[in-house]
Amino acid sequence: MTVYVDDMRARFGQMIMCHMIADTDEELHAMAEAIGVARKWHQRPPKHSSHYDIALSKRALAIAAGAVPITMRQAAAMCRRRKETGELGSPVDALEWRNQRTGPLLQQVQAVVDDIVSRCSPRDALPTYRRLK
Repeated sequence: MTVYVDDMRARFGQMIMCHMIADTDEELHAMAEAIGVARKWHQRPPKHSSHYDIALSKRALAIAAGAVPITMRQAAAMCRRRKETGELGSPVDALEWRNQRTGPLLQQVQAVVDDIVSRCSPRDALPTYRRLK
């Protein structure tokens, strides 16, 4: 059982925020309490995957208290896996799991992007590529 903090950097007022997730809500709430984050900030299903948005100062406290730093892509893949399978899984294989699930769709998107790029000058293709990415 583990608590994870991602490396997202999202501005919220004067603060820079990231996500904190855990294998269980009990662990998540225990860590939030340990680092001084009020339970009212817990975001939960059905609108969100169970997590807290925490300031970078709280992220440092969480890591000092034993949380594992992960990337935001790993966090997103882990939350997606929990939604589909009921388990958060490991950050080690989270991206591989996501790629196996989304591989065919990404290949279709890449084919469309390649087609657009082949028909346009590089200057015209860049904004389209950025929108699809």
